Amino acid sequence: MSFVEYGDTIKDGDTAIVFLGHESMFPIKVQHGTVTQTKYGVIRHSTDLIGKKYGSKVTCSKGGWVFILHPTPELWTMNLPHRTQILYSTDISIITMMLELKPGSIVCESGTGSGSLSHALIRTVAPTGHLYTVEFHQQRAEKAREEFREHGVEHLVTVTNQDVCKNGFGVSNIADAVFLDIPSPWEAIGHAKSALKAEGGRICSFSPCIEQVQRTCLAMEEYGFTEINTLEILLRVYNVRTISLQIPDLGKAAEDNSSTDFDSSNPSHPGSPCTNLQQGTVQFKSGVPLREVVGHTGYLTFATKS
Repeated sequence: MSFVEYGDTIKDGDTAIVFLGHESMFPIKVQHGTVTQTKYGVIRHSTDLIGKKYGSKVTCSKGGWVFILHPTPELWTMNLPHRTQILYSTDISIITMMLELKPGSIVCESGTGSGSLSHALIRTVAPTGHLYTVEFHQQRAEKAREEFREHGVEHLVTVTNQDVCKNGFGVSNIADAVFLDIPSPWEAIGHAKSALKAEGGRICSFSPCIEQVQRTCLAMEEYGFTEINTLEILLRVYNVRTISLQIPDLGKAAEDNSSTDFDSSNPSHPGSPCTNLQQGTVQFKSGVPLREVVGHTGYLTFATKS
């Protein structure tokens, strides 16, 4: 099983997604002799999962059913165990595009965190690219290595446990892009420039506070970065539902008494008085925004190494 090489059949040792609904899903590790409890009953890995095709509808012990899905970076972002705050698909998509990533790209990242963005970067640069990711916290770095190994992508990523602000990324002049998600990104701009290829590349810094953005932009200018640009991505979701509105009573049309050739006895005359609109309601489909919407996540600052 690999997050970048999709398979059809569920195998022992795979990571799979149990899908109960769009708002209810969770990851499991498939193992012989193991059972998983859901609100619809028990799923027995040996008989219900192993050997079945991904996307299969599996009936649980209580008669309810779930779908078993092959993991993707998008599904993993929604279901991963949180060791830190993570980036979600809204920000990940614009990061991937603005850094101009493609298969074969070399990317440096700090910090690794829970690996949400890391999995998306790995899938984007596969099969010939590579991700160098730096994590300051030792336990988080070790857990990230374990997850990458279990997900079949360890050959596409190198995890380093060190302080990127002091020691850099451990590589020089090889990266096409650098991503920073650390408390003081301005302290790592010099190391980011050293990691980027001599002919240039792109950098992105994610920060939740505008004061961090200001100091980072000043550091980028100091190190000669150009095309500095800061974005804030806000997601607004609409629900499509049927609503009813009352038909308004507009009253009678005003008569034009100045017209001498008006024939009030002719109901087909375009100037004849209108009768009152019949009172009632009309139903139609409408997009209604949610009462609670996802607000500010962070600022994304992009720049180019000249």
